[in-house]
This record gives sequence, structure tokens and C-alpha cells, in this order.
Amino acid sequence: MNIVCVGGGPAGLYFALLTRKRHPEHTVVVVERNRPSDTFGWGVVFSDQTLGHLAQADEPSARDILQSFNHWDDIDVHFKGRTVTSGGHGFCGISRKRLLNILQERCRALGVELVFEQDVCDEAELARRYRADLVVACDGVNSAIRQRHADVFQPETEPRLCRFVWLGTRKRFDAFTFAFEETEHGWFQAHAYQYDGETSTFIVETLESTWRAAGLESMEQADALAFCERLFARHLDGHALMANAAHLRGSAMWIRFPRLACRNWVHRLELDGRRVPLVLMGDAAHTAHFSIGSGTKLALEDAIELARALDGGDIDAALARYQDLRMVEVLKLQSAARNSMEWFENVARYTAMEAEQFAYSLLTRSQRLSHENLRLRDPDYVAGFERWFAQRAALQAGVPAPEGPVPPMFTPYRVRGVLLKNRVVVSPMAQYSAEDGTVGDYHLAHLGARAMGGAALVMAEMTCVSADARITPGCPGLYTPEHTAAWKRIVDFVHGATDARIGVQLGHAGAKGSTRAAWDGIDLPLDEGNWPLVAASSQQYIEGVSQTARAATPDDLERIKRDFVRATEAAAEAGFDWLELHCAHGYLLSSFISPLTNLRGDAYGGSLENRCRYPLEVFAAVRAAWPQDRPISVRVSAHDWVEGGVTPADAVEIARLFKEAGADMIDCSSGQVSKLEKPVFGRMFQTPFSDRIRNEAGIPTIAVGAIYEADHVNSIIAAGRADLCAVARPHLANPAWTLLEAARIGYTGAAWPRQYRAGKLQLERNLERERALQAASAGLSPQQVAARLLEG
Repeated sequence: MNIVCVGGGPAGLYFALLTRKRHPEHTVVVVERNRPSDTFGWGVVFSDQTLGHLAQADEPSARDILQSFNHWDDIDVHFKGRTVTSGGHGFCGISRKRLLNILQERCRALGVELVFEQDVCDEAELARRYRADLVVACDGVNSAIRQRHADVFQPETEPRLCRFVWLGTRKRFDAFTFAFEETEHGWFQAHAYQYDGETSTFIVETLESTWRAAGLESMEQADALAFCERLFARHLDGHALMANAAHLRGSAMWIRFPRLACRNWVHRLELDGRRVPLVLMGDAAHTAHFSIGSGTKLALEDAIELARALDGGDIDAALARYQDLRMVEVLKLQSAARNSMEWFENVARYTAMEAEQFAYSLLTRSQRLSHENLRLRDPDYVAGFERWFAQRAALQAGVPAPEGPVPPMFTPYRVRGVLLKNRVVVSPMAQYSAEDGTVGDYHLAHLGARAMGGAALVMAEMTCVSADARITPGCPGLYTPEHTAAWKRIVDFVHGATDARIGVQLGHAGAKGSTRAAWDGIDLPLDEGNWPLVAASSQQYIEGVSQTARAATPDDLERIKRDFVRATEAAAEAGFDWLELHCAHGYLLSSFISPLTNLRGDAYGGSLENRCRYPLEVFAAVRAAWPQDRPISVRVSAHDWVEGGVTPADAVEIARLFKEAGADMIDCSSGQVSKLEKPVFGRMFQTPFSDRIRNEAGIPTIAVGAIYEADHVNSIIAAGRADLCAVARPHLANPAWTLLEAARIGYTGAAWPRQYRAGKLQLERNLERERALQAASAGLSPQQVAARLLEG
């Protein structure tokens, strides 16, 4: 094959050398518009894991790269005059220029033709000249080739909120350093790391609005450098900052990061009767924010996969395989990079935190690095953090402080007069098993088992305030004396047999009522016996299928408010410790909040404040009827996942309104308002909504959604992304999920019911034996392990 690579950066060079190494019969040419010695970056960062991938792909170049690296394990976070250090991270830095030189030398040794100072304005003509069978476009984030074929590649570019500049300094940082400085205009942050014996990269970043307010937009390079030197003087120790973009004038060296993704990576050029594939690679196909140091990593991994794919012979199949595999990996990393990027865009959100929690939040910002990952890397750091967090939690809860470290999920939490023993909540989950609104033995077994399973708070499913407020005929209610007595039986059991607390979620189904149980057809109307529905405005939840709900009249609204008050009084009589008002998922109160379902022209429609008016009136009435020493949380849909619906920014304002009305917590769910929704799922996928609401609106939150490990809960609570975590489906699979997770992470301080203590001791013995077996079998083959087990 004849292969031409357009772009002589790391992606193009590495693909070229790997391809020649694997297939010396191929002719590979790299065409680069700059000179061999030109580079406009400073240092490049790789993790130890990435170095391992490079060593497997090409050991000689990896050896040269490793010999040129500056290695460090620590991350230092400088915040408000404090420095927090964590270790074990395993990073390496190398000069971008040195990296390119190593790859250029290896290309020459393998017979790759390198052509410099040639700008490619017509890739078709270039392909003709070299009789190319494949053209690889790796010409960077501003790829001219990608733009010329944008109709095929379909790039999506999103300029982000911050301005940043790549600088250098002779100050040698002995750790990867994050430094934060506040000005009258806002916060600035520096990302700094040493990459050779005498030089460090120093990236300065701030919001566009802060950048403009500080006057940097109109400063020349020298003035901007002096500004940054003054701002970060205590971190630079008298060393100057250096720019290597002399060709840029004024403020042009300050960049807005472009988040780039392409729907397609492969195109065919029609050349003289031949169809020549044109494929994107590296920054030409995608970008990942520099805060997780993965742009070059992604480019090199693209190169490895494309070179490997070409081994198959069938070039069309090879390119399809390359695109399919790499798109998935890029999507994963871009998701983590977006989390990291948004954290830095919103630094001000976290600056009320103490340095310990601020640093922890920074370290875990991408959600790739978790609590247990940190423990593996630096157990002393995590033990110190857990000790600090546990003492702080004990002080807040008004209980004695523990002597040693405690995992954050097992720290206490107090809301009004209710003390929770840990941070785990059994999320309300519909069971469709009540009869005429009355709960029975099923609910006693269901909720009682979970109360005995270690969670601090067990929430009963949405309990309806009237018969016509039910989702299905099997939904429970609190609108007759029989309902109250049935619930009291369950509440008394929880209080008598466990140290858990139990809460009730009150709601009205609205337009989503009068439907079948989920296993008979979720959201489908009943075959017979339907009851009339009301909502904020006339609507069908499933167009052409659902019943049509009529718009609620003023009389309806007064009646429904009274129903909520009656149910609240009944909940108090039953002895519930906690009440949650359901304002999410398209049910009645949610239908007022979302502009997708509220089309009213009166005082309850229009602006966000008007749309929240009726839910707030209901909340005020409920709060007045509920005992003052017991908490109320409000569940909201923080994102409708539909264009024109509620956004996360709206959710912050909604939370502020409920906070002002006296809500104690916001339970942060999302979606289920419209069947047109397009949610983006993933582990802990709704936690960013909780993080934003908690730290912008200043109200405690409950995180919920795809939280299924102790590691998730510990990371969320420790980072201040929520105060409690609601776990749903894992508790359906295992009522003792909390106790099992405690055992799994080796924590023996969880409160076990006395009936379970013998089982706990046996579980601990089994885990101890398993750990001993793992230690004894280290380095042995399966046959040797089996022989030793037989020998006893």
C-alpha cells in the first residue's frame, strides 16, 4: 500500500512508524506544513498506564521517550494559602519538541518518508501525486481537510467557557501542581508540571468573563505575562513566565478550548476511477480537555488501533473496525474530560469548601478516579481525609467524634431533629402491590427487610394523596384511616426492630395516572375502570395512547392542596420520620414546573417563578402541617432531556425557591416528563445535577441514579456532590446492600442488627480467609494453588 499522512504531529508520526514496523512493504509518507524543529506547545503528560501501551506498541521509541521523561507521583493543590498533597498518581512529562524528535528519528530509521514545509491545500492532488491507497488526515484540531469534507465527517464543535494560555517557566515543580488565586474579577487557576531538567509547563485558565473584566483581552503578550507573574508570584518563586507563540499578537495567545466530536471518521475520495479512503485521526477527529492530559494519549492510541486494523488486508473492514472501536474509547474519555473541564469552568462553585474537600473534589472531578482508587494510590492521604471528614460530620450531627478514619458513607448526618446513622437512603420504588391504597404484609416485608439491611433512611414509594392521584390501582395511599393504620404498623416495626429511619413520599400522578402496573405495560392506560385525570395543562403523556388529562381549575387546585395537607397529617400520625414532596417525573406538581407541560396563561404559567407557584403553595401547606422537628425533602427533575424543557440551570433556581420556602433537601432526579426525552445514561449520571444544586443553590441534596457501589457513595459524599445517596435497584436485588458493601470495603464499624451479627462474624471470617488465600497464592499457577489447597 501507499499511505500518506497529512500532519506531522504525534498521531501522524506514530501511525507512520507503527505501520512501517508491521508492514515494511508499505510506502508511508508524512507531510507536515511546519519545519522539523517547530512546535507551539511546551510539555506533554502521560500516565504510567499510557507508557505501558507505548512500550507494547513499539519498544525502541517507548524506551527513548521514557529516558527523556520527568516522572512524579504527587499532586499538589494550592488553595486559600493551604497545600494539600496526594501521591501515587504516576505521571510523566516530556517536552513536546523532544517527543516529536524521537518519533521523527524512529520514522527515519524505519524508512518513513518525512516531508516538511509543505501545506496541503488539495488532498486529492496529494493522493494522486503519491498514488495513495489511503490518506490519513491528522492535521490537528483546526483540520482543513475535515472542514473541506464537513458534510461527510459532520463535526460538532463547542467552544467552551474558559480562556487559557500555554506558558513555560524555569521554576521546577516537583509535583503536578494546581494553584488557585482569587482576584476582584473572579478566580484564575494554573496547571503546572515539570517536563525536563529545567522547564515546566504553566497553563493559566479563567472564565471568559473574568478574562475580559481583568483587561487581558486588550493586553499585549508582555503585559499579560507580567499580569500572570504577579498573580501567581508565590508559586513561581521569582521565576519568569515564557511564551513560545511570538507569531501571535495581542491577546491571540489566549485560547477557548474547542470540544470536538465527529459523527464519521471515514470518507472516500473519487480519484480517476478509484475510491481512495480518507480517515481522520487524533485532534482532527476529536478533542479532550487538557485538564486530564489526554489529547496526545488519544492521538497515539488512535495510531495504534489504525495500524493494528490494517493488518487484516481488507481496508474497508479495517477502517470500519477502527472507527467503531476508537469512537467508543474516545466517547468514554471525552465524557470524563467534560466532567473535568466543567469542574474548572465552575471553580467558584466549590470555593466555599475547606481546602481538604476542595482538593478531594478536584482529584475526583472526572469520575474516573474514585475513593478506592485514591486509597490504592495513597492510603495515608485517604485515611487522613476520612479522619478529617468524620470529625467534621460528627460535629455537624452533634455526636462524639470517632478516633480513627471512617468511610464518608458511614458518617452520621442530622436534619432538624432526625439523626441518620449513615448517608445511604433506600430510594422510593413503586411496588404496585397495595389494595385500594392500603399497604399490607408485602410492604412490611419489603420495607422492613431494607430497614434491617443497614441503610439509614428507608423511603416508601410514592404514596398518593387521593384515589384519583394514584398512578395505578396498586399504588398506596394516605387518604383513609385504614391507610394510616396500615402504614403505622410498618413504621412501628422499623422503629422497633431497627435503628433506621423511615420516610414517605407524597405525590399526585397527574396526567400519568390511571395506568397499568409496570409489568402489564408501563404507562399504558387501564383496560377498564379508568378515572379522570388533571394536569397543569391539557395533555396526553403518550400521544395517541394515554388518557387526555384536562387542565386543573382553581377549584381542583384548592382540593388537591387540601388532599396533600390531609395526607401529611396522616403521615405524621403514622409516625414517619421524613416526608418528601414529589415534584418530579411529569407527575402533577412536576407538570406545573416544566414548560413542556405547563401552557397556562394564568398566574401559574409563564415564567419559571410562576410555574413553581402552585408547587410552592402546596409545599407551604405541607410544611405547616408537618411537625417542625421532622425534615421535608423535595424531589425534582433537574433536567427534562428535551429541547425547551427544564435545564440544570433552571433546576438551581427551582432549588433556591424551595430553599426559601423552607425545604431541607433537594432529591435530584431527572427526566420522565416527556416521552421525547433523550437522556445520557452512565454510572452516577445524575450526580452532576446534585453537585450543581448543592454548591450553587446552597441547599443539601440527595444524589440518585446508577449509584451501585460503596465506592460511588464514598466519592460523592466526600467530594461534596451530595449529602445523602439514594440507592434503588441494588436494594431490590439485596435488601442488605449497605451491610454487604461495608464488608466489601473492609469496614467493620457499620451497625448490624443483632439478628445478623453471627452472619456478620462468619462473613468477616470468610473475607479474611479469602484475603489470606490471595496472599498465599500470589505468583502461583492454578495447578499449584489447587495442590496446596488439597494439602490443607
